[in-house]
Amino acid sequence: MGRIFEARKHTMFARWDRMSKQFARIGKDITIAVKAGGPDPAGNPQLRRVIQNARAINMPKDKVESAIKRALGKDSTDFAELLYEGYGPHGIALMVETATDNPTRTVANLRTIFNKGGGNLGNSGSVTFLFRRVGVFRLAAEGLDEDELELELIDHGLEELLSSMSENDEEQIVLRSAFSDFGLLQKALEDNDLTPLSAEAEYLPLTSVELPADQVESVLMLVDKLEQDEDVQKVFHNLA
Repeated sequence: MGRIFEARKHTMFARWDRMSKQFARIGKDITIAVKAGGPDPAGNPQLRRVIQNARAINMPKDKVESAIKRALGKDSTDFAELLYEGYGPHGIALMVETATDNPTRTVANLRTIFNKGGGNLGNSGSVTFLFRRVGVFRLAAEGLDEDELELELIDHGLEELLSSMSENDEEQIVLRSAFSDFGLLQKALEDNDLTPLSAEAEYLPLTSVELPADQVESVLMLVDKLEQDEDVQKVFHNLA
């Protein structure tokens, strides 16, 4: 158990200040979840998780319901989930998750953004070895005993329990599991009547790279440009 500070941004929750982009991202996640497992959250754990994430960004309930209905339509868009890898300025590794209906457009846009930002888009496998994919659940800390929670979940995939502060200075508990145990930990939380603020798969760097402040800015500018692309869902990096 420890404490982490998540002012750094390797998921969309920390620096995306455009509400429309957040909603668009969740809308795509809803479409993918509904097409994979149906429109009923009770029988679709993936959709339940996405709805939890919609609540975390204050997405109105009617917008969530509309997205589910659209996903059921015969003209709804089919999105391919594709992962791109590359390096930013000063050798910082980047993983870019996308959901796209036009991979040709997506790769062309990403290559342009990387090149203009002082980086380069790499081949598959060029940086994945620098990251580990994990499940990450965030809970409101109020009313929870961290020691008891850890004991309850340790046999259900929990690898790390950490305390954190949200962007709104609210205490949170962050749970991490191996990605293969994501569903196991999600079920354990549901069985204990614990509803996460968010539940995500994330790429955590195995080691982080520290840069001086003037170099950090150029990396973050590239990350922001990538996040603004309509096909990009999440960006992960190994900047300390």
